[in-house]
Amino acid sequence: MSYLLPSEFATKMVDTGESKLFMANRDAFIRAFMAGAILALAAVFAVTVAVQTGSPLVGALLFPVGFCMLYLMGFDLLTGVFVLTPLAYFDRRPGVTVAGIFRHWGIVFMGNLLGALLVAFLMAIVFTYGFSTDPGVVGERIANIGHDRTLGYKEHGAAGMLTIFIRGVLCNWMVSLGVVGAMISTTVSGKVIAMWMPIMLFFAMEFEHSIVNMFLFPFALMVGGDFSIMDYIIWNELPVVIGNFVGGIALTGLTLYATHVRTGAQRTL
Repeated sequence: MSYLLPSEFATKMVDTGESKLFMANRDAFIRAFMAGAILALAAVFAVTVAVQTGSPLVGALLFPVGFCMLYLMGFDLLTGVFVLTPLAYFDRRPGVTVAGIFRHWGIVFMGNLLGALLVAFLMAIVFTYGFSTDPGVVGERIANIGHDRTLGYKEHGAAGMLTIFIRGVLCNWMVSLGVVGAMISTTVSGKVIAMWMPIMLFFAMEFEHSIVNMFLFPFALMVGGDFSIMDYIIWNELPVVIGNFVGGIALTGLTLYATHVRTGAQRTL
């Protein structure tokens, strides 16, 4: 595959972050909406495959198809803009402000959420025949995920909150590598391979992705999941969003920026 050197794609990361901040609000919202919807479909696809085959690994192997689709179409996830947009500020690009970054994050968050909620509603109709029957094996599996990954953490108190935060950090470390992976090649096959590897890893390890959860937990509630909206917000979404931000910017964005854009002075022998 045609490969860009780290110094080349690291600069491209900063340029991309800057361009996203100056994008029209309508475009940012539409792209975020479609990203949330496509990732939600990929999530239900992966869970369906895992249930049908009895192998979660098979589901994880196939889940990245949604991530690759949405990034090849130029759509945006909050977890990706967490990594790219702050780099434009650290690089002191003209007109880039903290307020502008937060505004863009808010637009992308709402777009991702509404896209994921739409798919959750549509898939709930599909699995329950218009809310007239039980959701079936796959629906019950997702409902159990919702219970285990909210009340399951809550049972452990502060230790559970720390665990979910760390899972969020580790998740966006991998997901952000997938975002960057789309930039290291100039061919479709190269981009897909580079994105596929870290995304498969995060899903197989059951790390916590805030956008995937925007689908899983509302869907679980729609089909009778045994937890509340507040359980989902407090014991999943909020700590996961924070963890996703920390993992993406600290372990991917700033490390690549520091060593490939703002490199240290060369040593003398």
